Amino acid sequence: MRMPSTKIVPVILSGGSGTRLWPLSRTGRPKQLLALTHADTMLQLTARRTPQDARFGAPIVVANAAHADVIADQLATAGVEGALLILEPMARNTAPAIALAAVAADPDAVLLVMPSDHVIADPDAFRAAIDRALPLVSDGAMATFGIEPDVPDTGYGYIQAGDTLADGVFSVARFVEKPDRATAQGYLDAGGHYWNGGIFLFRADTYMAALDTHAPEMAEAARAAVAGAAREDDRLFPDPVAFASSPSDSVDYAVMEKADRVVVVPVAMGWSDVGSWDAIHQLADRDIAGNAQHGDVVAIDTQRCLIRTDGPLVAMVGVSDLIVVATGDAILIMPRGESQEVKRAIAVLKERGHITLDRPFGE
Repeated sequence: MRMPSTKIVPVILSGGSGTRLWPLSRTGRPKQLLALTHADTMLQLTARRTPQDARFGAPIVVANAAHADVIADQLATAGVEGALLILEPMARNTAPAIALAAVAADPDAVLLVMPSDHVIADPDAFRAAIDRALPLVSDGAMATFGIEPDVPDTGYGYIQAGDTLADGVFSVARFVEKPDRATAQGYLDAGGHYWNGGIFLFRADTYMAALDTHAPEMAEAARAAVAGAAREDDRLFPDPVAFASSPSDSVDYAVMEKADRVVVVPVAMGWSDVGSWDAIHQLADRDIAGNAQHGDVVAIDTQRCLIRTDGPLVAMVGVSDLIVVATGDAILIMPRGESQEVKRAIAVLKERGHITLDRPFGE
């Protein structure tokens, strides 16, 4: 097996809107650009996970063009140098976004694809998993990292591991859609099933070859968009007409579930996709009453609440198991355990064309 001739290139996907964390996260300032779990923003935490050293080169960040200046500022503050920003003219899901990075990179570069809005509490375990996958990836395999589940969560797709190919690396027996709770409990009891965390490792030419086979229109659009791109210093603006011709699809559906040599590397690394306010409550420091507080908060006889304000004082008396999030222009109140239901509020706001979906809070 050959090893890569160049450093691993982190590819950070930063095109999401993050509306599940409304009202703090908006399309004008999505969750990856916010400091939700640490002093650093989630984008900064992601970039720092792969420090530029003997293993990792400068990252490629694929992002919404509207966020370019904020992303550049945050990367500079995090000490990340030499990043290439590929600025999508429109959203086309993860498979075309990764294709832009694969075309822009050296063909034999190994790409480490990471969403920009996840938490990994143990980055050393993550980097060790990368090392386990690298020999097979360098020889043409495509790797996904399976998150070891600790609860029968129905919010994630699952990956069933097959044969052992190397120490800690397995063939993928199958990808499984989000299951119901009984099925998820069965996966947990049986073992060998892992959450699909959306983190991948493959060579750029391997990925493009898979696209040529399974999604040729997408591959053609990506190559044309990069060939016709405008370049301004560290920013690449793909040709909008060419990119608009690309089908919109996720990397899982377009490539990973169809490709021949796909491997899974299970890893326990304290992973969370921070996909809800309940997840924020679980990740946050909590007081003796189980409350997670941020901002100007008064909590009296209050238990197990998430209380976050970036605007007015929030006073809570004699309540429990609530999520309360306040900004300068909106307040969200809902029961803990049901934070995915924020989508119902988002749907109504979209119907009304309400400004708080797009206006960054505080403006």
